[in-house]
Amino acid sequence: MNWRQLLLFILPFAACLAVTRAHGYVVRAIPADRSTLERPPTRLQYWFSEDLEPRFSEIKLRNQSGELIASGAVDAKNHSLLALRVPAGLPNGAYIVELRPAFASDGHVIAESRVFFVGDEVGGVSGSAADDRAIPLEALWRAALNLANFLFFGASLLYSVVLLPAWGSARKPNEPLPTRVTRRLRGILISAVILAFLANIIALAQQSMVFFNTDALQVVQQNLWGVVLIGSRFGDVWIFRMVLLIFSAVLIFAADYYRALMPQLSAGIWKGMPWLGALFVGLTMVTSHAAGSTLMPWLAIAVDWLHALVAAFWLGGALALTLLLPPALAPFDAEDRRRALRAVMLRFSRIVTPLVALMLVSGLYNTLNFFVTPADLDTSYGRALTVKVLMIAPLLILGGWQHVALRSQLSERMPSASAVLPKPLRAWMIRAAAAGVALRLEVLLMVALLGAVAWLSATPVPEPESLRKDIDTPQVTQTVGEFTVTSAVIPGGPGVNTYDTVVKRGEARVSVASVYLQLVNPRRGIRSPWYATEQVEAGLYVAASDDIEAAGEWWSLIDIVAENGVVTRAAAVWEISDSAAIVQSRPPNVAHLALLIVIVGLLAALLRRRAQRFIDVLQLTPASALLALAVVAVAIGVMVFGARLIGEQQRRYEATLHPPPEPVNTVLPEANSLTRGQELYRERCLVWQGQSANFRALRHRLDTARDDFLYGVVVGGWRGLPACEGELAERDRWDIVNYFRTFEGRE
Repeated sequence: MNWRQLLLFILPFAACLAVTRAHGYVVRAIPADRSTLERPPTRLQYWFSEDLEPRFSEIKLRNQSGELIASGAVDAKNHSLLALRVPAGLPNGAYIVELRPAFASDGHVIAESRVFFVGDEVGGVSGSAADDRAIPLEALWRAALNLANFLFFGASLLYSVVLLPAWGSARKPNEPLPTRVTRRLRGILISAVILAFLANIIALAQQSMVFFNTDALQVVQQNLWGVVLIGSRFGDVWIFRMVLLIFSAVLIFAADYYRALMPQLSAGIWKGMPWLGALFVGLTMVTSHAAGSTLMPWLAIAVDWLHALVAAFWLGGALALTLLLPPALAPFDAEDRRRALRAVMLRFSRIVTPLVALMLVSGLYNTLNFFVTPADLDTSYGRALTVKVLMIAPLLILGGWQHVALRSQLSERMPSASAVLPKPLRAWMIRAAAAGVALRLEVLLMVALLGAVAWLSATPVPEPESLRKDIDTPQVTQTVGEFTVTSAVIPGGPGVNTYDTVVKRGEARVSVASVYLQLVNPRRGIRSPWYATEQVEAGLYVAASDDIEAAGEWWSLIDIVAENGVVTRAAAVWEISDSAAIVQSRPPNVAHLALLIVIVGLLAALLRRRAQRFIDVLQLTPASALLALAVVAVAIGVMVFGARLIGEQQRRYEATLHPPPEPVNTVLPEANSLTRGQELYRERCLVWQGQSANFRALRHRLDTARDDFLYGVVVGGWRGLPACEGELAERDRWDIVNYFRTFEGRE
């Protein structure tokens, strides 16, 4: 297959690739889609599972006639939140919310709309789901970039592990391979760099068109691509990739220039190319599905990288070999051509065969990162994965045919195949494998598979199970003074919980001057800052944070500030379950651990020969071997001990910074506690009520002081401040601490 034939095959296929919607999704919406509200909301809020690009994300509110009412953007404090302030006085009717989030992880932009109603529901008005139709230009550059990365890595590694051992000449250390082979190999690498360069240029243009929702002409005329480069995560990765491409081109020309002058330097550059190719492949892992895994993301990225490297060598190596064989074998007669081809094919097949097992196992591990229940198979990601698996099956069959046909002793040991296949057909299969026909068919199937992989990488993973099942939402209603306050913790998904506070006077929701929220874990001494909640509709106040990161007992303290400035305290005790806590990570199950053990075992088996060569070089005697084993055992023991020591030191460091409080505040700072604390403070802590420097310093430390510290001040004083007077019960002291905290500042 020459370059022209390959191009004719790739372009039609790449043009029809399907790229679906972005990886992110809405984890909570206020108001909910198609909800009916008694009163207009004051603020629209949509939390997403990933950070958004602030410059290129927007939210718009329109009435049912399509007239624009207001626009919003990404929240300055939370880049996963799209928010919009609603103008006062909206009349009853239907309203359409247009969302256009641009996800920072991969640059994908989706456009969808949602509807809510004020007053009564209006018929005939509905939102639109995100458009998941194919974007041919994006499909083209993604396929081209993957092909270029795979070709660069596969061709450069092919040089070191296949071509040099199979065709290299020890009598010509300055030029171990024929010039025609080196020249074609250099052309393949240069072509891969050029293809990657062009793919990146198209990628920048296409991404700019998507971010600004315009055409290519406007992108060029208004230099919109420059804004994308300096104002997005996509631009950061793009610049780094282009710098590496330029560096790679310089190395390729340096290796050719110094081939005669400094052959050792040239050979070193050639042998170092695979590391650069591995980095190209790894760059795509940083923004892949694996980076968003809740199961040890660093390990998910590493396994996904390993999986991609194996596939890159298989596909890139096979493609490079197909392009390399015609000029390499051209000077030989039929018999020499057969021997040269057999030598390189046998070695390539011998290396690829065990790597296929590693690729399958690592691919299964990657799948289990996102497939939690059987229902996940009935998703767009599950169906895309099924297509990929079905395309792998003929590749494995073809690779097995080639592996067996090249080894006559293996084909003779397969009586079942011999009985099924006629002798002429078996003979043709052996000749076809030896002539490279199977390799060319393999390349065609693998290029098609590369398109399926690009499709899968652009398909969103299944939404977390927490979003598809009902989770108990903790909720507490209490009457405090003139208000009835309902508090709720709403599990949001990865990275965010939201906290609703509904304020009523009697049966009617009321608006107040402001509502503040603080979250406290008394047993761990954790206290969040005071959050100023957002009023999203009459009487409903919402805040969001990631403070509740673990299950256990938590307090929420709510200060309601009326129009006249009077503060009313409401407090609730929550027993937070694992499902309501922030999902930072999940532990591996038995299947994950088993697959990791298999991956490590396969890697050890693949490296066994190199280890054996190293042992042969050392020329170990029984005594030295025993000593070496002892040293290895001691080294492993030292590393394990060191890891445990570092972990213990880290725990001690954390305990030093945040030691468990002693004593623990067991008195909830609700309204009655504050009232009792105020009375005791005025009666027993008279000296504290002055304006001394020590008193001002103590109040200044309230934002960072823990309850156990303040308890100690009440009991024993601090600096020039004496302890509170008289005999105080433990509860009385905690009431004083709770009241003294009301002097804290608010946002």
